[in-house]
Amino acid sequence: MRLTELPESYWEDPDVQRALAAMLPEERRNPQGAGNALAMLVHHPKLTRVFLRFNVHLLYGSTLPADLRELAILRTAYRRGCDYEWVHHVTMGKEAGLTDHDITELQHSVGRNEIYQAVLNAADELEEKSRLSADTEAVLAKYLDEKQLMDLVFTIGCYSMLAMAFNTFGVELDEKSESER
Repeated sequence: MRLTELPESYWEDPDVQRALAAMLPEERRNPQGAGNALAMLVHHPKLTRVFLRFNVHLLYGSTLPADLRELAILRTAYRRGCDYEWVHHVTMGKEAGLTDHDITELQHSVGRNEIYQAVLNAADELEEKSRLSADTEAVLAKYLDEKQLMDLVFTIGCYSMLAMAFNTFGVELDEKSESER
């Protein structure tokens, strides 16, 4: 199910501009600067505004260390077969300290150490059963406090939902990466 392309004039609507303000500077709040993911979301400005506040927390305000966040997102993107998420978060994962080896191994649910393995297990378990096993929870509790554990669970859930939306609405890879814009 593909969404229709929005006309340039739609992007000038104050509700659209407010919705994108949480994520984008004013000069990028347009079809060329926003990227395909936000172009999909902005079909529903009210939903976009609320969702982006949550997503900005997960990306920039989370208590979860960036490498663990990106590990969880990448495992989720891989399991969901979401190319859009995968491509963007491979770059972000490397910036957060993941290695090419980490990224290859996470595709086989193999982590470099105990906490990485527990994060991968958490992504798998939440996907399969919507809950953590006692063993995974025990390992995570050795490394993460309650807020970090909550951020982990909500990150995996959010990116599962995003993968569903990206895959359902046919969000294609951007021609330019975010860092090139």
